[in-house]
Amino acid sequence: MKILFLTDNFPPESNAPATRTYEHCIEWIKTGAEVTVITCTPNYPKGEVFPGYKNKWKQEEIIDGIRVIRVWSYISPNRGFFRRTIDYLSFCIMAFFASLSVKTDIIIATSPQLFTAVAGYASSFFKRKPWIMEVRDLWPESIKAVGAMKQSNVLKILDRLVLFLYRKADKIVVVTDSFKERINACGVRLENIEVVKNGVHLHKFVYTDKDTSLLERYNLKNKFVVAYIGTHGMAHKLDFILDCAKEVGNAHIHFLFVGEGAMKTRLVKQAKDMQLSNVSLLDAVPKSEVARYISITDVALINLRKKETFTKVIPSKIFENAAMRKPILLGVEGEAKEIIMNYKAGLCFEPENKKQFLDKLSEMYENKEQYKLFQEGCSQLAIDFNREKLALNMLEIIRSTACLPENAKKNSALPDKLEDYLQKEGERV
Repeated sequence: MKILFLTDNFPPESNAPATRTYEHCIEWIKTGAEVTVITCTPNYPKGEVFPGYKNKWKQEEIIDGIRVIRVWSYISPNRGFFRRTIDYLSFCIMAFFASLSVKTDIIIATSPQLFTAVAGYASSFFKRKPWIMEVRDLWPESIKAVGAMKQSNVLKILDRLVLFLYRKADKIVVVTDSFKERINACGVRLENIEVVKNGVHLHKFVYTDKDTSLLERYNLKNKFVVAYIGTHGMAHKLDFILDCAKEVGNAHIHFLFVGEGAMKTRLVKQAKDMQLSNVSLLDAVPKSEVARYISITDVALINLRKKETFTKVIPSKIFENAAMRKPILLGVEGEAKEIIMNYKAGLCFEPENKKQFLDKLSEMYENKEQYKLFQEGCSQLAIDFNREKLALNMLEIIRSTACLPENAKKNSALPDKLEDYLQKEGERV
């Protein structure tokens, strides 16, 4: 089987979308599949081309057996709505044209960003091949949730574009059960939506002793390290965590932030202005180094804004930290909270509730027996969300979709329900 995968992020970029795509592709290749990935020149999140690369019209390389075609795009830092939109549109156009010369049995396009899915649909239309839309985030709902864009005609257009893509996809793959329910509410039949959740490659994130060299480098010996490792974006509400850090009186508790993102500069300034001696903000590290930084963590902090949209997400950070037996301190409602509670893998606090956060942090620090139970829960959680198993589940979806008869590929009953939904959406917005 020949698989063509369109994605805006791919290694050596190290964010969650890049990691998920790469690790899935690796497992598919092991089964004999031929995988081609069309992506852009690595630049996320700073909008700076990685060393060893140039932003050329087209360049190819082989990464662990994956054929990677990189196309030119307008490169922008991960901030500023207008420039990022131009970035997304340029990749959409270039990825579409690059796809036309690739022989494939099926096309997969992952979102966000949404315009990658547009390229997937266009490629499917011209190549007459089935396509799968992978939905890792609900657009444009997430844009609204973080306040990146006010309600406008542009958002109305994006709403309709999303629904159009849902209708045209031969199959939709989502990362949470909540996403499945939400898309079904848009008029898409349940049998046309599959769930493949995020997970972790167990051999890449293994429990080890703390990396003493890192502890010495950042003066963290004998500290109880509460770490956030990942994107410092508008959705993550890390300014709230800094406000909480100011209230922590225990000198042994130290907050460690590792990563980049749209809010990084503001967070650094905030920490400086507040004179927070119990906070360290470090630059992003390569994916290959992440496990070392997790090793020096005592508690994995995972936080999102208090918005209804974010009750539907399951942050991928949960699984990597769980694999290394790091109890989770979670500020996310919904499915993510259910996972942590069901596996007894940590404690949860209401997003943006300072008192609850401080209480749960204190409990995590003081109750040593409970902490050990959380570590055991983390181990079981990681086993159940083994990325290798999840990748094979998705491969079965790909195979069945590629073999669908022509008259069964599209959801012929969707347009009537879609019109009803659009009318309701029009009234809502």
